[in-house]
Amino acid sequence: MYQSCAVFEFSISKMHTFPDRLSLPLCFDAGLLLRDLHALEQHSWVDHFVQENYRGKWDVLPLRGTTGATHPVMMIYPDPACVDFADTPFLQEAPYLQEVLASFRCPLRSVRLMRLGPGSEIKEHRDHDLSAEFGQVRIHVPITTNPDVDFFLNGTLVRMEPGSCWYLRLADPHAVKNRGTTDRVHLVIDATMNEWLGDELQRAAGR
Repeated sequence: MYQSCAVFEFSISKMHTFPDRLSLPLCFDAGLLLRDLHALEQHSWVDHFVQENYRGKWDVLPLRGTTGATHPVMMIYPDPACVDFADTPFLQEAPYLQEVLASFRCPLRSVRLMRLGPGSEIKEHRDHDLSAEFGQVRIHVPITTNPDVDFFLNGTLVRMEPGSCWYLRLADPHAVKNRGTTDRVHLVIDATMNEWLGDELQRAAGR
């Protein structure tokens, strides 16, 4: 379904410097996203393994991961050295999420649902090399949120609504606080830069 990372080629000379946040020209059906989320909530989600980066409840359900991985932690680990990724069985239960991922005409790496519980926070940290300028990006598609979720990137708020699609330069300092009473769940997509994705980022930067 998705392009292989192993055959990816992208000229570094065509790279551009982008803002630290961009609302991409892609929009998804918030109701259908929520429907698939409800279908997947029955499964056992895995606590995020970098426990020093958060307080409270932050757990993950893997939709794509390292080919052949069977241990839950390895399925959610976005291995930067991996070049061979595959869908997990969970994705087969989420037809609309399959459609969402198919709309990205670029190599997809790790894809996860990431849930931050009420009263929880992700402490400020950096995800090194997650930047368009480095060739690897992380895209967020909010599924459920609340007005008391604060996502800080470089010390300023990013407001993201369900169904929207965001490029965030997470090599920069970022933190999240869920001060509300409901979960915040994002579809989090790690992708490799190619011509299509570069064009989408340029379109977003020019809007």
